Amino acid sequence: MKELKVTLTFNEYILGTASANPEIHAEFIASKAPDAQKMEEEVANVGADEVFEKSLTVFPRGKEGEPILYDYQIKGFMKDTCGMLKRVPGTESGKLKAYKKEIDGLIFVKEREIPIKTDKPITILQRPLRAQTAQGERVALASSERIEAGATVTFTIMTLRDDLMPVVKEWLEYGALRGIGQWRNSGAGRFSWEVA
Repeated sequence: MKELKVTLTFNEYILGTASANPEIHAEFIASKAPDAQKMEEEVANVGADEVFEKSLTVFPRGKEGEPILYDYQIKGFMKDTCGMLKRVPGTESGKLKAYKKEIDGLIFVKEREIPIKTDKPITILQRPLRAQTAQGERVALASSERIEAGATVTFTIMTLRDDLMPVVKEWLEYGALRGIGQWRNSGAGRFSWEVA
């Protein structure tokens, strides 16, 4: 087993992904948690006491009230990144066969909750969401908590096979192009990384 402790520094703002409405969060998001105890933990960490708005997405909060990312968000980033980089000839990602199964079963994030360190206030970003539907184009307004560029997170990636570490590093490099969290296509959540 290999371990790599990294610090991500966000070069762009990052947006919260958890619903501020605990009922919506419990039904649609936390229900994906691995077990019932973790689901209750996630619902409690949403921090919905402060902001209770159906369309608002927030950062889950840790034990000290600090904004956090969950381990599965990092793994989700890895899956999204690998899916894109498999389309690029000559990449390490292109060598993985059933990449989602490999990420699920052979690559882990040691920390369950990953505190987001920032010295700037958390603000709210509103943006339009456009969708093409059978009834024509629809536009809605989305609101999300926003942490400004310069924030950092530190966590440990573990691989059960040594040959997977180069692909993990490739994914981290891709973070400078396509970030983590909501609205990645706009550049939100882009980061640089270094060994911690």
